[in-house]
Amino acid sequence: MKSLQVRRWARCYRYLRAAAKVSGGPVCYHRHLFELTLPAAHEYVKAHCGGDAGAIQIRELGGGVSNTVLLVECGSKRFVLKQSLGKLRVEQEWLSDRMRIHRECAAMDALGPHLPPESVPRILFEDQANCIFAMSAAPERAETWKALLLRGDIDTGVAARIGQMLGCIIGESRKRPDWKARFSDQTVFDQLRLDPYYRTTAQRHPGLAVFFDRLIQKARTRRISLVHGDWSPKNFLVNGGSVMAIDFEVVHYGDAAFDAAFLTNHLVLKAFYRPHWRSGYRSAALAFRDAVMDTVRELPEGFEQDTIEHLAGLLLARIDGKSPAEYIQEEAMKARVRTFGLGLVADLPSSIEELFDRIPE
Repeated sequence: MKSLQVRRWARCYRYLRAAAKVSGGPVCYHRHLFELTLPAAHEYVKAHCGGDAGAIQIRELGGGVSNTVLLVECGSKRFVLKQSLGKLRVEQEWLSDRMRIHRECAAMDALGPHLPPESVPRILFEDQANCIFAMSAAPERAETWKALLLRGDIDTGVAARIGQMLGCIIGESRKRPDWKARFSDQTVFDQLRLDPYYRTTAQRHPGLAVFFDRLIQKARTRRISLVHGDWSPKNFLVNGGSVMAIDFEVVHYGDAAFDAAFLTNHLVLKAFYRPHWRSGYRSAALAFRDAVMDTVRELPEGFEQDTIEHLAGLLLARIDGKSPAEYIQEEAMKARVRTFGLGLVADLPSSIEELFDRIPE
């Protein structure tokens, strides 16, 4: 075991020296940073894997708007490279600290031993100078839960496993005060969630300023557990009975209800987008909620109500915030979701069941 670790570190050291050479010599975190574009990645990977660059296959994955994510296949090796972006790929100005990727790496490394096998990718190496890390890839046949949900493949068992995973994260992190200190900084969470989702939406709905201010204060001051911050169907890779969670870049110690709301909100949005599968999305939401509550023995009092309150804000944010849901394009549908969200704010449901029952036919 020790010799394997020594070989791994030696290999990483050789790789980091080569990568620095590819990017023009020694680099700092933000000055002269090597940009992991698809053309440049070939030489970067060649420096790490060795061998003929022509034998290396690289393709871009859906890294969203905030990262460059590449799948690398090099002989028998298959892994993912990820680099954070400082300016996100959106129409409006949206900036974030690129150093967030190192917290993401640390969070996956810390959580891995406490979750079911293959629940999070394994970290293979970290290039701190260039805000890049490499991680194990999901199986070739894995699909995002989002893709499955949008085509009506709604498995409540998958929803329950995702709920159990979140419950494990909440329960385990509450037992670890060192994690609370290690992940206490919420700067990136503010940059990528509170500001573009809550503050931006509040500006477009001035009458809801007090409501959104309350959500921001809850998210910032309630330190309950580790929070993923993007607990979304697009960030779960499903392969048969296994589920892998990815994209921990917004991770922080904070309000656990935010993650529960984030996931449930996506199921509500899909109930509007695919109304003929609404009962399936409802069943998935309930299976997810029940699994979280069954896994965590002592959730904070009022957890479901806090979840619903965050959900109301997030629902409006995915229509009028800086990161709208890309599949809801029709103005008439946007208006229906907006009206529903405003109704939730005015009169919060008492349960997830009631929330789904209020969705108009």
